[in-house]
Amino acid sequence: MSLIAPESVEIRLGERSYQILIGSGLLGDARHFATVPAAASALIVTNTTVAPLYAAALRSALAGRYREVHVLELPDGEAHKDWPTLNLIFDALLARGADRKTVLFALGGGVVGDMTGFAAASYMRGVPFVQVPTTLLAQVDSSVGGKTAINHPLGKNMIGAFYQPQLVLCDLATLATLPPRELSAGLAEVIKYGPIYDMDFLAWIEDHIDALVGREPAALAHAVRRSCEIKAEVVGQDEREAGLRAILNFGHTFGHAIESGLGYGEWLHGEAVGCGMVMAAHLSQRLGGIDAAFVERLTALVRRAGLPVVAPALGAERYLELMRIDKKSEAGEIRFVVLDRPGSAVVRSAPDAMVREVLAQCVGA
Repeated sequence: MSLIAPESVEIRLGERSYQILIGSGLLGDARHFATVPAAASALIVTNTTVAPLYAAALRSALAGRYREVHVLELPDGEAHKDWPTLNLIFDALLARGADRKTVLFALGGGVVGDMTGFAAASYMRGVPFVQVPTTLLAQVDSSVGGKTAINHPLGKNMIGAFYQPQLVLCDLATLATLPPRELSAGLAEVIKYGPIYDMDFLAWIEDHIDALVGREPAALAHAVRRSCEIKAEVVGQDEREAGLRAILNFGHTFGHAIESGLGYGEWLHGEAVGCGMVMAAHLSQRLGGIDAAFVERLTALVRRAGLPVVAPALGAERYLELMRIDKKSEAGEIRFVVLDRPGSAVVRSAPDAMVREVLAQCVGA
């Protein structure tokens, strides 16, 4: 990948504010960790796929700042985002005598980032951690904003905490080793920001989707930066998802049902979100927020990104059951993020009969 000079986006949360650094060749350069607290030890939490690629470079960069830098390799995949795997992090911390100043570094995709953040929030009631996301999805979404969690068999990300990192370091060079399917999954979270917040960005994505799929460095750099800027604006106004931040879950109510219903890991999170956005767009049309032409526009873009646009056949009642186990639900009423117009989203309920109509239209045989 061509060299991309580092740029910075700030998450403004008062005393919990921090920087998102975006550029190429960052994770092996000690200078970029100068703002991270020093301590006697650090633990790099990664997985069996990412560790052989990047753990040595990150460990070398941290060696001058910490007397001991340990590496923990977790099993890879959404199926391992659970209590037993989370406990491996606690086991490693306790076995090494980690104290309250020990810094955790999450090196990997969204699963590693979410679990490391949750471990940091919980160990000794809170230790510092740093996000070093290596997937497009993690760089544009899950590493930013302080949401940490593990899955429960009955619902995705239902057990977790809001806990902000000290720094997010997005090394664009790591995207060169990303499998095509993972890249497409990340593009779902990039596309999301357009219809809910920034129509100019949506038009830019449409114009550059082939460059993004082809990993053109300048296009990826702009997509990551603008996605982080939008998320920073939203999180800065609503850190704990009391209102505005919920719009970032566009497509996620349907998407989480797909992930839970199929079994975690069968579809990638971004694949489920991509298809979920198509379903949420159809629901938005039925609620009067957008027209059929915009639904088709968004569907075409999701398809061009290499993402599924036809949902799996779980059965309407199973979809409804799964969607009621959602953090936005209130008193058993499913609440969806829908478009009230292109570039603007709201959270609202919809009649079950209408949701069944959407499922009948969007679910495959």
